[in-house]
Amino acid sequence: MIVALSWKIKYALKKVRIYLVILAALLAIGLVGYSFIYTELLMNMQTLGTSIVRNYALEEDNKLTVYKTLVSYATVIIDKRVEEVEGAELDDIIDRSMHLYFERVLATLGNNAVDPYIVYNGKIIAANPWSGDMDYDYENSPWYKMTVGTTDTAFTDVYTDAIYDRPVVTVAQRCKTADAVVAFDIFPAQLDFAEDILNLPEHSSIYLCDKNGVLICSNSSIQNTVPQETIGNYIKELLVKIENGDLDSFDSFVTDPENNRRGVYYYTLSNGWTAILTTPYNSILSSLNSFTLIFLIIFGLCLIAVAAIAAMNLKLNAMADRNKETVTVLGNMHYAIYRVNYIQETYEMIKGSDYVKRKILKTRNYSDFLKTVSEIIDPAAKEEFLTSFSCESIKNLVAKNIKDFGGDFKRDFDGEYKWVNVRLLFDKSLAPYEAILCFREIEQEKRAQLQQQELLENALASAQKNSNAKQAFFSNMSHDMRTPLNAITGYSELALTSVEDTEKTKDYISKIRYSAQSLLNLVNDILEMSRIEQGKLTLTNTVLDLKECIEQCCDVFEHQAQLEKKHFELSFDIHERLVYGDAFRITQIMNNLLSNAFKFTAEGDSVTVSVKQLEFRKYSKYQIIISDTGIGMSKEFLPTLFEPYSREMRFESKKVNGTGLGMPIVKSLVVHMSGQIDVKSELGKGTVFTVTIPFTTADENKKEEKSEAAPKSADTFSLKGMKILIAEDNMLNMEIASEILSMNGVEVAEAWNGEEAVEMFKSSAPFEFDAILMDMQMPQMDGCEAAKHIRCLQRPDAKLIPIIAVTANAFAEDISATIAAGMNSHISKPIDYDLLRRVLHELTTDYAAGKK
Repeated sequence: MIVALSWKIKYALKKVRIYLVILAALLAIGLVGYSFIYTELLMNMQTLGTSIVRNYALEEDNKLTVYKTLVSYATVIIDKRVEEVEGAELDDIIDRSMHLYFERVLATLGNNAVDPYIVYNGKIIAANPWSGDMDYDYENSPWYKMTVGTTDTAFTDVYTDAIYDRPVVTVAQRCKTADAVVAFDIFPAQLDFAEDILNLPEHSSIYLCDKNGVLICSNSSIQNTVPQETIGNYIKELLVKIENGDLDSFDSFVTDPENNRRGVYYYTLSNGWTAILTTPYNSILSSLNSFTLIFLIIFGLCLIAVAAIAAMNLKLNAMADRNKETVTVLGNMHYAIYRVNYIQETYEMIKGSDYVKRKILKTRNYSDFLKTVSEIIDPAAKEEFLTSFSCESIKNLVAKNIKDFGGDFKRDFDGEYKWVNVRLLFDKSLAPYEAILCFREIEQEKRAQLQQQELLENALASAQKNSNAKQAFFSNMSHDMRTPLNAITGYSELALTSVEDTEKTKDYISKIRYSAQSLLNLVNDILEMSRIEQGKLTLTNTVLDLKECIEQCCDVFEHQAQLEKKHFELSFDIHERLVYGDAFRITQIMNNLLSNAFKFTAEGDSVTVSVKQLEFRKYSKYQIIISDTGIGMSKEFLPTLFEPYSREMRFESKKVNGTGLGMPIVKSLVVHMSGQIDVKSELGKGTVFTVTIPFTTADENKKEEKSEAAPKSADTFSLKGMKILIAEDNMLNMEIASEILSMNGVEVAEAWNGEEAVEMFKSSAPFEFDAILMDMQMPQMDGCEAAKHIRCLQRPDAKLIPIIAVTANAFAEDISATIAAGMNSHISKPIDYDLLRRVLHELTTDYAAGKK
């Protein structure tokens, strides 16, 4: 009995040792598996994290590339202008080109995206000028220093902008030939990671910082719980570790401000900035934690199995149920899953759609399956679907070791077509010659994707349209400006060779004058359009005789009609002739419309103008109709008629010069007058413009005021006996002004800069000079400074003498500067000497009264 009991004990102990060995082996396998999975997870996460951060870094790099391209293109524009243009007009051309370019950039990127500006010949030209820009020490700014000695595009690190007192990043590039640096201030908010593309691992954080460790933008799970200063120090510590190589190993980690271990992955951008991704170890090792839990459960079940096999079986069944639930969750992502044997050409339905389940069995011939599914595939994609997922195609994919293949198709869901994604998957874990075919609805994802694609295509088309319009404008301007310039140059040469033939020389000079006026009209159109686009268009409101104003406009064209053998007719049907309005702007509208009518008509054609008053009360509408029987316009061109820089490009109209700005200017003037302009035109049948403008009528008492306000004596006013001081640094301009004034009996004193003009006036006797013509841009002292110095002199005529600004800059701000400097009036270059005589008449009359 004792022996039997001893045997039983030994047998029990032996069984226990066997179970203990099994448990020990199981534990060893678990530890080895734990270590293996731990290493694999960290290595896989390093690969994934590096790939993710690289993708986001490249996205930021793409943004920076856009800004680099825009800055680089601006330098190309400036260098091209410097190569093409010489002389005093170069600065103005570059100024206008850059403002136009800045407007295009801000229209594309948004007004708050960047702040563009350039430093050209020591002067700052900015899209958004700031007060004090003339005193700004740009040479010591970080963005300017980095361009010294190189023409490459470069980015600064984050710094506090002296103007806006907030963090900015500047991209800058020095021009190759011009003395200019182009710079764009980029506000860090523009570099934020786009939330709609962020797809980070759970609880991960991504940062972008400059070379000094200053945080530019981020998307962090700890950003709202930790002070910003702590985050900044944390980022700088990460950069130090990255530079030292402390984080290159797959199992390296850092402890974040919330005391959590994190894996760190980084990528350096092309400009030296660093993108950093951090992921909590808890997220990385979540699968390992599940494995540990499962292993402990299995180990516990094994312990329990030593005591009770039945209990172990119950636990194993419970685990099987959990696994089944997991597979079910994964399967729910797809509405249909099939196993395909591509050798036997059969299928097994793991999960089928309602339509397929009604049509075919769970296991059957694969060709029947394809035929059934193709019945609800979009007909346009049916043949492609049958070919792509045939058994022959599957064999070819396996032969090429392609493990994931598929695409997007539209599929009929109870009468409504929706996008689905079809995937064909291969894996060694499957049975031989088998693949998984699964279907997932992606309607919302696809719609968002297509919308994004449409937005990108529209943006590209818009950019291309703007580029084409700009290219066409510069091409037309080059031709239209060179045409009169060629005439001026050619006839000047002919005039020099025919000085003895007075009639020929007179004819050549007349043609030179006509070509110069044509060129001036082109420039004036561009300046006028610039004023309109900047919102600087102004209107005066004085009493005028509308009938008289329009008749004066038409007088010039009546003479032109006789020369060109065209029929011209003017008619009126108005009751109140006196209205409040801007005579200059009305003349501008009439000149543009009549000029076009005569341009596009031939000998024998007719041009008619009719003016009609539509309402007879204090506030009346007046309708001006200008019609012609010329070549007309195409239906395709009419919708773009009032767009800046657009011109009819049919063969018949290419020979006509112009900027393409006349009609936009007319449209803007009419709209500013609260009016309306309509056009009807047909090829070969002519064009009709109808302008309707409301005017406030004036009573007859205003007629006397109007007559008194416009004396005629200026037309007969003589300059003879006057002494005028001319300040001008250009020798040719000085010679022209001096000769013409001298021919009219004026004694001229010449000053070649502002400082010399001040000294000449200071040394003259009181009231010796009758007027001063002051150029604006001169060396040593400009016109405004010179005028201020003269006005401050302690002598009786200093504050009274008429000072007239002579300027090539006819913008409102330039005129305002002359007024602020104490000047009485301004004359634009080239000088209109009839206008100069009228201005001198008005100003010297008052001055003569002051002498007395």
